[in-house]
Order: sequence, then structure tokens, then C-alpha cells
Amino acid sequence: MSGSRLETPVGEDDAEPVAPRPYRDRRSMTRQILALAVPALGALIAEPVFLLADTAIIGRLGVTELAGAALGITVMHTVTGLMIFLAYSTTPAVARAVGAGRMGRALAAGRDGLWLALGLGAVLGLAGVAFGEQTLRAMGSEGEVHDHAWNYLLWSMPGVPAILLVFAATGVLRGMQDTKTPLIVAAAGFGGNIVLSLILVHPVGWGVTGAAVGTSVAQWAMALVYLIILVPLLRRHRVPWGLDPAGLRRASRVGSWMMLRTLTLRVAVVATVLVATDLGSETLAAHQVAFTMFSTLAFVLDALAIAAQALIGRELGASRVGSAREVTTTMVRWGIGFGLITGVVIAAASPLAPRLFTPDPQVASGITAAMLVIAVTQPLAGYVFVLDGVLMGAGDVRYLALAGLMNLSVYAPALVVVSMRDLDGNTAIVWLWMCFAGVFMGARALTLGLRTRTQRWLVPGSAT
Repeated sequence: MSGSRLETPVGEDDAEPVAPRPYRDRRSMTRQILALAVPALGALIAEPVFLLADTAIIGRLGVTELAGAALGITVMHTVTGLMIFLAYSTTPAVARAVGAGRMGRALAAGRDGLWLALGLGAVLGLAGVAFGEQTLRAMGSEGEVHDHAWNYLLWSMPGVPAILLVFAATGVLRGMQDTKTPLIVAAAGFGGNIVLSLILVHPVGWGVTGAAVGTSVAQWAMALVYLIILVPLLRRHRVPWGLDPAGLRRASRVGSWMMLRTLTLRVAVVATVLVATDLGSETLAAHQVAFTMFSTLAFVLDALAIAAQALIGRELGASRVGSAREVTTTMVRWGIGFGLITGVVIAAASPLAPRLFTPDPQVASGITAAMLVIAVTQPLAGYVFVLDGVLMGAGDVRYLALAGLMNLSVYAPALVVVSMRDLDGNTAIVWLWMCFAGVFMGARALTLGLRTRTQRWLVPGSAT
């Protein structure tokens, strides 16, 4: 694996007579952060870029095909998006074992994550086949659009277990301090997906179904590549690849907390959209563009969070608590610094960028107003993303889940106040984004910051 730097000998498993020696990376902290964050950023960007290309391929079929595929993709991404915890919970478990010099334990944690992903993927795939059509109709799908939406969703279901396997395997490699391999697999997989979809959609003539089949095949190809990488490592370190009920329970327990944490974020995003809808179509349109920009910039900050997960997990696994504190301080500086950079970029782009998305002057003005709020609050977002990654790396997932509920309890009343005010025009979008980027992100900053000022998150097992 090109990104792994296991520079000290490790025992094959916990029973090996040779005492494991903690992992130590001789590179500077800056080089370590960049080595993890830059490839992670590339892998994060790969999926939305290729998704845009896939959407363009479907779009050439017609409006109803594109609308149907959009509904199917929405359902797929909502469900699989909640499963991203498979990567975020596997990374710190593996990283802590790697830091302790116990490669066998690291691979066992990775194996447990893979089995959990496969089991959840099978259940979700079957549920999608059984209830997917009813779900689409509940979303307002009907007529020819419904036919295309159901075809896309139905033929995407075989790929769900593979998607979840890819999440878990990516987390394993990140925990092993390797973010380059996931970048290569993601770029090759999504690139192959585009080629296959292009062939199946147009020359073969399968339409929307072809795009779904192409995605499913590409996801299984990526999953198989990861298994080809990981299974030999399990054998080399004498880790049984079979299902371990105790390990699966541990992975499920951590995963359930991570899923709750992810769910609170999704609820906040959806609630914001609902309030934007109540404030009028112009506010909703401006919010959608602004949130797309916010999400795009978040990739940079999320890459830092991934680096924080891997580094903190490793340092705590090696029982270097002081070093973990130093890494946290450094990562916070990086997060705030990159937040300042992205803030300046979005502020500079705010007068002109909206014209790329809409010819409507009122909507464009609303986008500019929202962008300025986003620009001012980007350092806060950088602080939040990094500390989120730090606590994930420490395995403090129970606190993250409970903090997510606390954050929602603060954010929901603020949203209600905004929705009840008589707002319109730029005032509406500014208040909405002050609520999201100020109140919600501020609540997250407070709960995360207070936690990292204590010693609790540094204690192994405090999360569970």
C-alpha cells in the first residue's frame, strides 16, 4: 500500500511472543498531515465529479429520464450516506491498533468492519427491492418519471453491499495511514463507471437502467480490488477472515453511535431546506446553490478531518497522549487556517459566481448574500470539522452522537424563530444562513471544543 509507513516491526497478532513496538513516523507533522489529507481530498472530490458526468450521460436521454434518475439517486444517496459511518468508525479502530504496533488487531478490526458492511448492505439491498417503489411514490414519483426512477433504484440495489464494503475498506486503509490507495481505487472505479455507463446507456440502449447497472458493476469492481489488497494481509498476519461474533458486536456498537451522529447532521440539513421552502422559491433556490458551494468547500475541511482521525487514533494507540494533544493543536490551526483561505475565496467570488447558476437577479443577489455569511463563518467550520475528526480518531463516538442531539436541540428552536419571522429577499437568506452557519455550527464548535478541553476523550474506551 503506497501510503502506509509502518516503520517498526509489528506482531502478527496479540498472541505473538515478540512484544509489539508502537508505530512511529519520522516525518514532520506537516508532511504527515499533507500525505494523508491531499489524497483524501482527491478521493472525496472524485465521486461528485464523476456523478456529474454520469448525470450528463443520463441527461442526454431526455427530461423524464433525468428526473427519474434524480429521484432514484436521491433515495440511494440518502440511504448510503447514512452508512458512511462504516468508514469513520473503522478508521480510528484500525489506527489505534496500528499505533500500538498490533497489526493483527488492526486487521481484525478491519475485518469486523467489512463483515458489518456486507451484512448491512445485504439487508438494505433487499429492503430497497421490497420497499423502494413505495418510497418513490411517497416522494411524489408518478407516470413515466416513476418508471425511470424505479428502474434506476432497482438495478442499483445489487451494488449496495459493494458500496458499503468500499466504505469500510477505505476506513481500514485510512487507519493504516494510507489515503493514496483509496484515491487510486476511487479514480479508477468512478472513471470505469463513466465508460461502462456511457456504453450501456447509449450504444446498448438500456437507458437509465444501464446507468444503474454500470454503477453497480463499478462498485463491485472497487470492492473486489479492496478485498484483493486486504485478504492477503489477513493471511500474512494470521488473522482469521471468518465472521467473529464478538468483533461484529463491537463494530455494531460503535457504528450505531456513529450512525446516530450522522443522522443528526442529516436532520439539520433537511430541516434547513424545509424552512428555506417556507420562505419562498427565491430563498430556496438561493439556499440550494449556497449549500452546494458550502458542501464543495467542505471537502477541503473534511480531508483535514480524515487526517486527524488517522493521526489521533495512531498516537493514542501508541499511548502518546501528549503527542495526541500536540496533533490536535496543530490540526485546529490547520482547520482555522484553511477556513480563512476558503472564506477569502468564496467572498471574492460572491459578486460574480451567482451569475453562473441563475439569470434571475433576485436569486443571484440572495446567493451573494449567503456566500458572504458562509465566507465569514468558514474559520468556524474549519474548527468544527477538525475537532469532529479528532474525536472520531479518539473513538469518542458516543459523545459525538449525544452532542449531535444537543446541537439539534439548540438549532431547531432557532430555525422555528426564522420560519416564524416575516422575512423576504436577501434578509430571509441571510437569517437562514446565520442560523445554519452561526447557530448550528456554533453549537457544534462549543460541544466539540468543551470536550477536547477535558481528559475524557483521551481515555481508551471512553466512547463506548
